[in-house]
Formats: sequence, C-alpha cells, structure tokens
Amino acid sequence: MNIYIDGHSGTTGLRIHDRLSARKDITLLTLPDDKRKDPAAKQEIYAASDVVFFCLPDPAARESAALVENLPKGSRPRIIDTSTAHRTEPGWAYGFPELSDSFRRKIEQSSRTAVPGCHASGFIALVKPLIDAGIVPKDALLTCHSLTGYSGGGKTMIADYRSPDRSETYSSPRQYGLNQQHKHLKEMKAITGVENEPAFCPIVGDFYSGMLVTVPLFRRAIKGDMADIIAVYRDLYKTDMVRYEPSLADEKGFIAASALAGKDCMRVSVTGNEERMLLCALYDNLGKGASGAAIQCLNMMTGVSETTGLQV
Repeated sequence: MNIYIDGHSGTTGLRIHDRLSARKDITLLTLPDDKRKDPAAKQEIYAASDVVFFCLPDPAARESAALVENLPKGSRPRIIDTSTAHRTEPGWAYGFPELSDSFRRKIEQSSRTAVPGCHASGFIALVKPLIDAGIVPKDALLTCHSLTGYSGGGKTMIADYRSPDRSETYSSPRQYGLNQQHKHLKEMKAITGVENEPAFCPIVGDFYSGMLVTVPLFRRAIKGDMADIIAVYRDLYKTDMVRYEPSLADEKGFIAASALAGKDCMRVSVTGNEERMLLCALYDNLGKGASGAAIQCLNMMTGVSETTGLQV
C-alpha cells in the first residue's frame, strides 16, 4: 500500500511518519523538497498513492483536495485530512469511530475522512453521547476547559518553549483563545448537536504533549445523575482506543494532563459529586488528538486492525 504524507515535516506529519515507517505493509512515498508545493508534482504522487494524509494549513488542504478531485476518477487516492478544513463538510467522514456505528461505517467506506481537532476530540467524546441519550439537553450552556502540551502549537510554539531565552511566563500555564473564536468550536457544536457553542478555555502548559479536557455539569441542568452518565460511557467506550475508567486520578488525587503522552488512546471518566460533576477525557494531543486518530482511520479504511502500528 502506497502512502504519501503531504506536510510530513510538521508535528502531526512527523508522528504519522514515525508510526508508519515501522510497518511492512506500507510504502511511504516522498517528493523532493523543491517539488512539495508544485501542483503537477503533487498530482503525480497523489495518483501513485492509495491513501494521502493532508498535514497542512487549511487553505493548502483545500487546494490539495481540489488537486485530487481533478485527477481521473480511477487515479484518485483516499484522503485523510488532519486540518480543520473539512471537518464539517458534507461528504467527508468525521474520524471518531467510537461515537456510533454510523460514524464507524462512514469512515470505513469513505474516500474522504477528516480527523477531529485535538481539543474538540475530548469535548465531543464527553458531550455527544449524553446529548444522544437525552441526559444533556441540546440547548445546554456548557463550559469546556482543555489543558494541552505545547506541541499542539506546532513548530513555532515548540521553538518558543524550548528557547533558552524564553520569558519566565512560559513556565506557568497560559490560557488563550480569549476572544471565544477558537477554530475547533465549529466542529464541537456541529458534531455534538448542541445548539450553543461552549464557553471554551484552552490552556497550554510547559510540557511537550498530552491533553486533559474537562466539561463541568450541574445536576439541576441535566436529566439524569452521575450513575446514568457512567452507564452511557461504560456501554459506549470499551475498546483499547477509547475506554471508560472509574478514575483517572493518581494516588494523591491529581490528574496529570501528560499521563498518556506518547500513547494513541483516550480514557474517559466522571468525577465530582451528585450536585456538581466533572466529565474528563485524557489523551495525547498528538495521539488520539491528531496522528493516532489519523492512523486509526487509515487502518479502518484499509481493513486491518484499528490499533495496527499504534501505541495503546
């Protein structure tokens, strides 16, 4: 199977390359650096590929998708896009198979799959099942806190955090997205089915990778209790990739956002009390939040075990 990673030098592309390069069932195709943005060269390597990963900025991902569509029908590869560009586009599968059988089938059958955003993955995993079960009303006003490692900001942020001349402020958690216009909000609303975008508080910390997403709930604002929520998660999330856990805390009662760094799985839990509950999703922003999810989709689209080449 021939695979081309368009944008292989970014953090997501690099991890996809690392995971796939060890597999004997895959041949990774490459272009010379001076040809990577040449439309004719790109189309040629697309036509030689069975699957192409887009690890590109949104405008480049849209341009690359158009290049694929302009190929003869029999020469078009299947696309797995890790950008924001196509996550809510009609005709594109949304790459989170654990949400339902219909999500799973669409990924397996689709020629175009969009990988979920890192922050969005946790929010959607926590909220959509409760919307579907009628526990959280669609008109709920929700809040989402998301603590991420600095690799989520790409090469520029990684360089900033690793600079010997960095500001002392980089040693403390830093909240961003203060204008409530974060690019993940669109899919967070669309995929869950909520009527209102959540108040979203993304926070970057001084660690390379890992992610902890928390959605608080008040008992009086939902139709059910903690036991009902646990039952939904336990029934839905029971695979190596996404699984319900009774607790994510360590022996001292802390949940470390980096606890699953380097892994491609996600763990979901509920804590708090009967009046105020915290829904928690723990994973790696480069794993189930990006590259791991992309490779899981590749495995499903090509008929091998979902966890092939992944670390769970």
